Amino acid sequence: MRLRLTEFRPRTGPHEHRVVQPRTPLRHTSLTAPDLIGVLRGDHDGLNRLAGLFSFAAHSPHTVVHIPLRDGVPPDEGLGDRIDLVLGDRIDLVLAHHTLGLLPSRWPELRGKLRAGTPLTARTDEARTARHAESWRAARTRPDLWDEFRHTTHARTLFLFGSQDLFAHTATECAYAAGFGPRQKGVAKGHSVMMSGLALAQPPGGGHPYEVLLCFKPYPPYAHFRRPGESATRPRRPAAAP
Repeated sequence: MRLRLTEFRPRTGPHEHRVVQPRTPLRHTSLTAPDLIGVLRGDHDGLNRLAGLFSFAAHSPHTVVHIPLRDGVPPDEGLGDRIDLVLGDRIDLVLAHHTLGLLPSRWPELRGKLRAGTPLTARTDEARTARHAESWRAARTRPDLWDEFRHTTHARTLFLFGSQDLFAHTATECAYAAGFGPRQKGVAKGHSVMMSGLALAQPPGGGHPYEVLLCFKPYPPYAHFRRPGESATRPRRPAAAP
């Protein structure tokens, strides 16, 4: 996949950071914080681009991937102007390798320096991503190799800290949701459908698990949406009887 990004090189003290953002916003994609259940929803374009961004993050251990999602179109449930009651305020998403040492408490300062960026075009390697995703799935049978996202929410941003294999696995889950979400029942009416979930580390002591549900949701107007295999034009209604 070809990704059109903006690259920033902000400094905090003596340290230079590399931060990338999608050059154009994921307009119909939204995220709510996992408190305790979050929701990451997107249309085909949004989920497909998320797959590319997770894949890019998988193979960029020295880069912070910042995905602004707060200012997109608020999700609804196919009810026109009526807004769906989501589980919390919309927030942004940050992806970083756990080895990078990014501190969420320093993020507001770093985010404030993301002003003069440079256009960047990157290509993801789907075959390599698939290999690393399979490696993550194979490791699930080994308790000593269990790998989940360390996560926290700070400054209206969800931070996901993970490994190469885990980011690659999540990329394939986003691609699956983008490809098969349009085939699910109810989506033609604007309803969102859960397709998968993110692998989040859980707090010690048990209790309700933290979750981020990965959902497909088309964007309005829903009368224009077609599930795969459906005709691009609706059949004409028969004329009314005289």
